[in-house]
Amino acid sequence: MKKSKVVIITAGSVFKDNNRPEAGIILAMYKKGFKTLTGASQAEEALTHWFRTDETIGIKINTIGRRALSTRPETSLTLGLWLGQTLKQEENVILWDRTSEELQDAGYKLSTTGGSLKILATDSRNLGYLKEPTVNRNIGSLFSRIQAELISSSISLAILKDHGLAGVTAGMKNYFGAIHNPNKYHDYNCNPYVAELFEIDYIRKKHRLTILDALRVQYHRGPSYHPQWLADSRKLVFSTDPVAADAVGWKIIEDLRAEKGLPSLKEENRQPGYLFTAEKMNLGQAQLENIEIIEEEI
Repeated sequence: MKKSKVVIITAGSVFKDNNRPEAGIILAMYKKGFKTLTGASQAEEALTHWFRTDETIGIKINTIGRRALSTRPETSLTLGLWLGQTLKQEENVILWDRTSEELQDAGYKLSTTGGSLKILATDSRNLGYLKEPTVNRNIGSLFSRIQAELISSSISLAILKDHGLAGVTAGMKNYFGAIHNPNKYHDYNCNPYVAELFEIDYIRKKHRLTILDALRVQYHRGPSYHPQWLADSRKLVFSTDPVAADAVGWKIIEDLRAEKGLPSLKEENRQPGYLFTAEKMNLGQAQLENIEIIEEEI
């Protein structure tokens, strides 16, 4: 069995005096991560492994934690602008999440300007959800028109967090923000629902890359913000295997919990079993022994 590759890039110093990420360092982390993941000599060359210049790329961010604990504008805008400029189609890159209010509260300014990077919400004017539900196994949901119709390829740029029910919320669960009824899918530690949602063509066939924002990690009492259990990890995690990326994110959380003297997620009966379900559904590798983890620093 070929191992899945996951790349972790750590920055020695990424936060500025105002406690916000330094865009130049973030860009260097992206370039290093893309080159290491693909083996390309240049980061710009790496992009051609996943994206065509004529397609629309959706970057699904997570802003439910508002300004305290969301995908930061410095992190997502740096990626979106660099992708657009490199592929020479900036207007074909869409940063998005479910509501305008959450995006704005997280520090984003909505933008639909032609010729430039777009920042949209599902509840933006003339968007919304599809009129008919998509059903797969145990779930049925209305999909955001952004995920279903506007984009042709997708990046999950998710905050890595502990989750009181799912155990871990990361790249796969980030797509709960692409449907109208995620509240229906939290029973049984979100298992099998995270995996079954990802299996749907609107996600599985469009997903190209998972990037976990682990610059700061809420390793306990997530997904809400609790500063006493927030750690500066200064990491970005990259993989084309969505399950492997989240499995490594799980490991990062467990390592932090052990370091702080907290019980493991398994001991708290909330390990992310949906990852093993996803592996059985051939969505990716959940077992660490089947994952090649490459760690680099800048």
